[in-house]
Amino acid sequence: MVCGPSSVVPAHVAIICDGNGRWAAQRGWTRLAGHRAGTERIREVLRAAADFGIKIVTLYAFSTENWGRPEAEVAGLFDILAQVIRREMKNLHENNVQVRHVGELDRVPRALHAPIREAVELTRHNTRITLNVALNYGGRAEIVRAVRQLIRDGVPAEEVDEAAISRRLYTAGQPDPDLIIRTGGEMRLSNFLLWQASYAEYYSTPTYWPDFGREELRRALDAYAQRQRRFGKVQGER
Repeated sequence: MVCGPSSVVPAHVAIICDGNGRWAAQRGWTRLAGHRAGTERIREVLRAAADFGIKIVTLYAFSTENWGRPEAEVAGLFDILAQVIRREMKNLHENNVQVRHVGELDRVPRALHAPIREAVELTRHNTRITLNVALNYGGRAEIVRAVRQLIRDGVPAEEVDEAAISRRLYTAGQPDPDLIIRTGGEMRLSNFLLWQASYAEYYSTPTYWPDFGREELRRALDAYAQRQRRFGKVQGER
């Protein structure tokens, strides 16, 4: 394994958790069975990330575009998420995981509001690793929200810069993702962390999210360790 004490480990890894439905279809199961199986990956991936030295993991759980899915699937998915939050909250806290919600609660069922806020408040001061849950999240909507906040704050046009916008994003105070992983084989960001991902390394695996675990994460980190991140510069420049 490339990753180790002397190798480059990304501080922030973001994951587009894709392929639940296709994974279920291969087995003749319902899409909701695939989503349920996908939630079972969270604990293993988070534990592995902490072991590897990653400090922040952002999981794309539900996008603003996902509201276009069948109503029964959306309702069932939120039921599953509510169960997972209640079931895992104590375990996450005991393992020193800080939970943050990335996205808006406006359309999320009210039954989920209290568990989300409770998990965020309970784990607020934990320090081992941060789990950002991108729920009802869209990258373009996030940027629009930040611009609107700039206007509300009365920031003069000449003082609007990248830092001013970054301070008004959901991820304010966190480093941008170094690595974005997409499971399920697709090669697109799907409106995920558009601002923050400007210089992230990208890794796509055909493995569906319900099969993604420690070894798959290790492979992604090994690939990342081989990259040369130049941030627009020529190699060797400072």
